[in-house]
Amino acid sequence: MDGIPQHSTETEADAGELGEKCAVFGVFGKGLDVSRLSFFGLYALQHRGQESAGIATADGATLTVHKGMGLVSQVFSEELIQALKGHIAVGHNRYSTAGGSKVKHAQPMLATGAGEVQKVSYDDPRPSLNDSVSLCSAPDDKAIALVHNGNLPDTTLLTGYLDTHGVEHSEFSDSRMVVEAIAASMRSGKGLEDAVKEVYPLLVGAFSILIASESKLIAIRDHCGIRPLCLAKLNGGYIIASETCALHPVGAEYMRDVLPGEMLVIDDSGIRSEQLAEARPKLDIFEFVYFARPDSMLLGKSVYEVRKECGRLLARENSIQADVVIPVPETAVPAAIGFAQESGIPFEMALTKNRYIHRTFIQPEQHIRDQGVKAKLTPIIELIKGKRLVIIDDSIVRGTTSKKIIAMLFEAGATEVHFLSSSPPVKYPDFYGIDTPKQDNLLGAVKTVPEMREYLGATSLAYLSYEGMLAATGVPESQLCTSCFTGEYPIDIGARAQEVRKVA
Repeated sequence: MDGIPQHSTETEADAGELGEKCAVFGVFGKGLDVSRLSFFGLYALQHRGQESAGIATADGATLTVHKGMGLVSQVFSEELIQALKGHIAVGHNRYSTAGGSKVKHAQPMLATGAGEVQKVSYDDPRPSLNDSVSLCSAPDDKAIALVHNGNLPDTTLLTGYLDTHGVEHSEFSDSRMVVEAIAASMRSGKGLEDAVKEVYPLLVGAFSILIASESKLIAIRDHCGIRPLCLAKLNGGYIIASETCALHPVGAEYMRDVLPGEMLVIDDSGIRSEQLAEARPKLDIFEFVYFARPDSMLLGKSVYEVRKECGRLLARENSIQADVVIPVPETAVPAAIGFAQESGIPFEMALTKNRYIHRTFIQPEQHIRDQGVKAKLTPIIELIKGKRLVIIDDSIVRGTTSKKIIAMLFEAGATEVHFLSSSPPVKYPDFYGIDTPKQDNLLGAVKTVPEMREYLGATSLAYLSYEGMLAATGVPESQLCTSCFTGEYPIDIGARAQEVRKVA
């Protein structure tokens, strides 16, 4: 999603954390309040992206879009939700960056084979942060809105197609290229479904994409299914979402996953499926490790239970004498619970997270910026002072945040800090929708475990083995993408392969 070459602001990955690139949510149903359902669906998927949010709705004649910078609750108001009319909707959350990304990169993205994009005022009090448009189009589904989770590392075929159709694309993100390519195909005379089928083979990378026209909702997924996508039913209509955790809040009933390589088309005649590419399932294992919400199901497995099993296996692989097990909140909590249960060492939530400190448009005062991780995490001194600690995190990327946490815990009076990761060392960059640093900035790619321990300042450092991580998922290795750990990329990454070197 939105791999924007000219975008140079600092990201979560630069700051030492991983950033997911986006959530998608779609609704089709006569009589359903599709914009309100989309709002709460995106609210449940907020963990997948906090930079911008947007919803497009269609009423059979017109597509209307509102999108803006910030959290879902910051971008939408009751008045805006009421203004987004129709029986079809697609929504999007975009991943977080620390710098000045612009609303033009927010989704849904619009394109049309006829008609014009016109600005519409919703009397929003924050016009500088938001973008509201109405797309008035000709009949026959010539207007479309697209949302995308994933990333296309090789856009050679797409740019060639756009060149052939006379579309200037130098400023385009990968997502913008996709919607413009589909629109170009439609302008040449194809209907929406045929246009999607024509463009599909040009998409090289990971994608879970939803497309809304005035009368249709279409979902497509890459042939490896690297990013998750599921289908549900609700009061005679349908919901499509990045994760199952978005279904319960809107009262939808899970039906199945959208299959790798599948196209789903939902319209007034119902739902139909067509396989556009042979499925070769390779769900990204980092969805289990970090990105998915713990109450989601992936490949029929509970994310919470997988993470808890990672913790149990981590304890079996590493026998440590300690007084307390502490998770780095929040994704490491299940693993820490599993470690504590397996090891018999008491579990404590001794680090408290202010999860919204950097989710505001108000710049922190200089002293707060200087505090760094201390502005996000607060140690509970009474649970730490004089204790031997086992600290569980889900992964270590640059190691900068881990280093600061360890120093903070010693400062709080810990006598020992044993730092454990419930996944193996991250040695390779991702090109499929995770915002990872360049390989030379990945701690696991440039240092041995003893060197990492010394750099971090921990009493000891240990990782869950690769075999242990796989065992915890209960999914065959052949059905998982493990590129961040192995450097094996199941979908061609084109020229980006030059950025990768093999690590022992």
